[in-house]
Amino acid sequence: MLRSVAPTRSLAVGPPPQRRLLPAGTRSSGGVAEERHRGVCDRRRRRRPEETLAQRLRLGKLEPDGLSYKESFIVRCYEVGVNKTATVETIANLLQEVGCNHAQSVGFSTDGFATTTTMRLLRLIWVTARMHIEIYKYPAWGDVVEIETWCQEEGKIGTRRDWIIKDYSTGEVIGRATSKWVMMNQDTRRLQRVSDDVREEYLIFCPRTPRLAFPEEDSDSLKKIPKLEDPALSSRLGLVPRRADLDMNQHVNNVTYIGWVLESIPQEIIDTHELQTITLDYRRECQHDDAVDSLTSLEFGDLDLIRRPSLLTHPKMESRHRRCHCHKTAASSSTS
Repeated sequence: MLRSVAPTRSLAVGPPPQRRLLPAGTRSSGGVAEERHRGVCDRRRRRRPEETLAQRLRLGKLEPDGLSYKESFIVRCYEVGVNKTATVETIANLLQEVGCNHAQSVGFSTDGFATTTTMRLLRLIWVTARMHIEIYKYPAWGDVVEIETWCQEEGKIGTRRDWIIKDYSTGEVIGRATSKWVMMNQDTRRLQRVSDDVREEYLIFCPRTPRLAFPEEDSDSLKKIPKLEDPALSSRLGLVPRRADLDMNQHVNNVTYIGWVLESIPQEIIDTHELQTITLDYRRECQHDDAVDSLTSLEFGDLDLIRRPSLLTHPKMESRHRRCHCHKTAASSSTS
């Protein structure tokens, strides 16, 4: 979804919040359920490794219950666009960063995206299957944002990670996001079901009751993305992944697709609107030797101008029939 651009107000920077964990020996009265909860908390404390230098320097900590993680970030000059506000790619990168830092804070791997001990032994990795981001106000250069994240089970084949983005100085919610992750074998590149061993490793750090960044029943985050049927109004053909677009999972990083989607939107739309909502479905990974076509068509509905981009990916020197699609309609887009 694109909306008319409104002036951006700078945000004041305040001191970092004070947080502390309850002492390990703290006890309270209660029944069997409380004893079980206390046992889980003790297991979390025992499994947390000693903080690294990077963790001590970050402006981020686990919440006292150990079930979510908050971190603050200053918007830097190279993270903003021509209007001096953060780009949507910046927001997506911060979401990815705070998710990885959350995983490291509970003892998961520092050499991959939140891989557990069992996953490393079996050469398994997490890959993004779906991402939905809503931005209500873009932070400006020098503003401070606070992002809270948590993960939870999502069926038998994946996990879910949610985020809440706030203006640090006012506490105002300026964005929300949710995502689905699935497990892939690093060697065969095939998806794999989440085993009970892996599930047991991360579920102790997840909320015991569902907690959703988008609790609304009619949330756009739940809507399917329709296929692109109309001829493309505009396009950018032959986009080639740079070396810097590849991540630790040996494929194009999920944030890169956002830039590809925006490449084919006409400049007059970019100049007069800003992206408010985007949904991406990742259906096939792209490698360094793939080329990407970004296609955009128009839809008109009610009073809103709706953009629908599509990405067509085809390996170089091979038939263009091998391709993946990116569809964006209303407030959403899908890529793979």
